[in-house]
Amino acid sequence: MAPAYQVKSNLKSMEQELQCPVCKGMVKQPVVLPCLHSVCLLCASEVLVQSGYPQPDLPPEPNSPASTPNTRSPRQARRPLPKAERPLRPGFGTYPGRRRKEGPPLVMLFPCVPCGRDVELGEKGLADCMRNLTLERIVERYRHTVSLGSTAVMCQFCKPPQPLEATKGCADCRANFCNECFKLYHPWGTPRAQHEHVLPTVNFRPKVLSCIEHEQERLQFYCKSCQRLLCSLCKLRRVHAGHKIIPITQAYQTLKDKITKELNYVMSNQETVLSQITQLENAITQTEVNSVSAREVLAHCVRDLTAIIAERQAGLTQALESSRQRRGEALANQVSERRSLLEHAGMLAFAQELLKETDPSCFVHAARHTHNRLAQSIESLQCFSLAADPSFRHFQLDVSRELKLLSELDFIQAPLAPVIDTQRTLAYDQLFLCWRLPQESCPAWHFSVEYRRRGVVPGGGVRGGIRGGLAAARWGWQRLEEVSGSSAVIDRLEMDSVYVLRVRGCNKAGYGEYSEEVYLHTPPAPVLNFYLDSRWGLHADRLVVSKEQRCARSIPGLSLLQAADRALTSCHLTADLLVGDVAITQGRHYWACSVEPGSYLVKVGVGLESKLQEWFHLPQEMASPRYDPDSGHDSGGEDALDSPPPFTFLTMGMGKIYLPPNTGQHHHHGNGRDSGLSSSNGPSSPTGATYPLPPRLGVCLDFEKGRVTFYDAHSLRPLWEGVVDCSAPVCPAFCFIGGGALQLQELVANRNADQTPVRRVTIQSRVTKMNK
Repeated sequence: MAPAYQVKSNLKSMEQELQCPVCKGMVKQPVVLPCLHSVCLLCASEVLVQSGYPQPDLPPEPNSPASTPNTRSPRQARRPLPKAERPLRPGFGTYPGRRRKEGPPLVMLFPCVPCGRDVELGEKGLADCMRNLTLERIVERYRHTVSLGSTAVMCQFCKPPQPLEATKGCADCRANFCNECFKLYHPWGTPRAQHEHVLPTVNFRPKVLSCIEHEQERLQFYCKSCQRLLCSLCKLRRVHAGHKIIPITQAYQTLKDKITKELNYVMSNQETVLSQITQLENAITQTEVNSVSAREVLAHCVRDLTAIIAERQAGLTQALESSRQRRGEALANQVSERRSLLEHAGMLAFAQELLKETDPSCFVHAARHTHNRLAQSIESLQCFSLAADPSFRHFQLDVSRELKLLSELDFIQAPLAPVIDTQRTLAYDQLFLCWRLPQESCPAWHFSVEYRRRGVVPGGGVRGGIRGGLAAARWGWQRLEEVSGSSAVIDRLEMDSVYVLRVRGCNKAGYGEYSEEVYLHTPPAPVLNFYLDSRWGLHADRLVVSKEQRCARSIPGLSLLQAADRALTSCHLTADLLVGDVAITQGRHYWACSVEPGSYLVKVGVGLESKLQEWFHLPQEMASPRYDPDSGHDSGGEDALDSPPPFTFLTMGMGKIYLPPNTGQHHHHGNGRDSGLSSSNGPSSPTGATYPLPPRLGVCLDFEKGRVTFYDAHSLRPLWEGVVDCSAPVCPAFCFIGGGALQLQELVANRNADQTPVRRVTIQSRVTKMNK
C-alpha cells in the first residue's frame, strides 16, 4: 500500500486559487454556481445586470451584523414577514406581480468565465446559489498569514477617545472585543461564556449552511443523483423519489477520503509533474522555433508564387507586344495601300502617264502589272476589311480559377478520418482491411494501420464490460506504418479471436484522426485451401466449373425437362454432387463459401470420401432408395442413433437457409441432421427453422471429435452444429438440386498472386482404384 504523504499547507502559493474569475481579486462573499465555480456575489450581480437581467436583491454588507437568509445560523431568530408580504411557495398560488396564464418563468443564464459557457441559475437567480463558507475561511486565513491588505480591527465596546485593538471576535455576538471587554461581556458562569470566539474580523459568517427553501433547517443529507445538499424536508419531496440519498457526514467522509487519496497520489508523483513541466517548457521553446521556421517557409512559398506570377506576366506581356507589332504593321501596310489610291498618289499618276502611251505593243507589255495592281485595289476597296483586329479580345486572362485557389490558399491540413469499407473488409486466412478517404479530405501520403486483440473467454465468446476492457488493455496497439494504397493485409493472427482495427492518414501536416474502430472475428480453425474437383466424372451437361475451379454453376438443361416428362405425378429432380480436391484425415479445418441467393437448392457440408464415391457412381437418372429419406427403404434412420451419419449438409435456396432442429445429442444428429442428398424440409416444417441466407457460409470440421459447425462467415456467429462419421478421410462436398451457383472464398494471401498455388493432396488416385 502506498504511504500516505503528509501535506503542509503553503498559503503563500495559492493566491491564484482564491481569485474571483470576474474581478481577478480576492473573492468576497463567494457564491457557488451550478457549475461548481465560485464568484463574488457583487461581481455576479453586476454580470447579470450587464446581461440585461434586473438588479438582484443583494444581502447586507459583510460588516453588518445581519446575514443572508441562505447562510443564517439556525440559532438566530428572524421576525416573520407580514402575512400579506410573505412570498408564496412554488406551486401554491401565483407569485406577486405575475399575471395568470403568463409564459414560463424566466431562467437566468450566467456567463461563467472558467467554463466558457452560459450556466443556468434557475428562476430565482443568485438566491439559489449558496455561499462558499469554506472558501471564505481559507481567504481569512490567507489574509492573516500573508498580511495582505489587513488592517487593525478595533474593539467595538471600548469607550472613546482611545479604543483598543480587538484581540477576539465572538461568532455569536457578531462583534470584536479586546481582552478586557471580552471578559466583561462574557462573564464566567453565564450562557455568554459558552460563545465561540474567533479571530477579529469584519466579516462574521454563519457557522453552518441552512436550506434555501427552509431557512431554519440544516443541510443534513446529500443526493448523489442530483448532486445537491438537502435538508430533512427537501428529502421528502417527490423530485427525489428513488434517488440515492446519503447522510451529509457520509458524503463528507467519502469526499474527504477521495481528495486525500488524490492529493497523496499527486504528491507522490512530483517527479513526473516536474518532468512533464520540463517537456512543456521544451515544447514552448520548440513552438517558438518552429513558428519562426514555418514563417520563413511561408515567406519562401509566397516569394515563389510571386516569382512565378512575375515570370508568367513577362511571358504574356511579350506575347501581347508581339501581337501588337504584327497587327500594327498589317494595318500600316493597309493604310499605305489606301493612300496609293488617292488622286494625287503615285500609282494613279503613273497610270495616267501610262495611258498616254500610243504604241500598242509597248503599252500592253508595260500595263499588265499596273492593271493587276489596280484590279486588286478595286477589289479590296469594294470588300474592305481591317487587316488585323484591334480589339485584343483574345488576350483576356481568365483568372477566376486561380483567384479561387488563391482565396482558398491555406496551410495544409491533415487527412480526415478514413471510412472503412465493411463490405470488402474480412477476416479469413489473414485480415484484409479496406478503406477510403472522404471526398472533402486532403490527400494522404500514406496510412498507419493499427490493430489489437481483445480478450477472449473460453468457448470463443468475447469478454465484455469492465473486465473485457482491462483484458483489451493488456494487448497494446500494433502498427503497420507507411501503408500505401487503400488496403492492407495483416497476418500471423490468433485463431478464434476478435481484433479491433483502425486506420489514419498522414501527409506533410502530420497524422489525421483515426477512423471508427471495426471488429473482426478470426476463424475458429486454420483455413483450408482447396479447389473444386472437376476430374471426378463431372456431368458437363448440368454442372459448369470455372477455370480457376473455385466457382460452380448448376444448369438443369434438357435432362430435367426429359425427366419431368416421364413423371406424371411429381417432378423428378436430380442431385448433382461436387466435392473438393482435398481429403481431411486429422485436425480442425475451416473454409467458407457463398451461395447465390437466386439458387433453387444447394447443399453445403462434408462427407466420407468412400460414401461420396459410392453415391457418385450410382445412376443419376433414377432415384436411389438408399438415400431417399421419404422412400420408405433403408435410409439409415435405424442405425443413426448408434453411429454418426456419413454426410452432414445444410440446405440453402431461394434466399433462405434451413437449420434442422437441435433436439438432442444423438437424436439431433440422426434425424435432425440433413444427411441425405435430397432437399430438406421446407420453411413450413415444424421440425426446423428458416433464416435469411447469410452472405457467406463458414464450415468448421473437427476431425478428432467428429463434429462439423456451420457459421455465418461475416460475423462468425454459429448457426448449427452436427456430427459426422470421421472413421475415414472426409471431403468437403456440395450438392446442387435445380439451378444454382456457388463460389469458394478466396484466400486473402492469393488475391495478388499471379499464379495459382500448388494444390494439396487430391483424391483422384482413390477414384482410379475404384474404377479398376
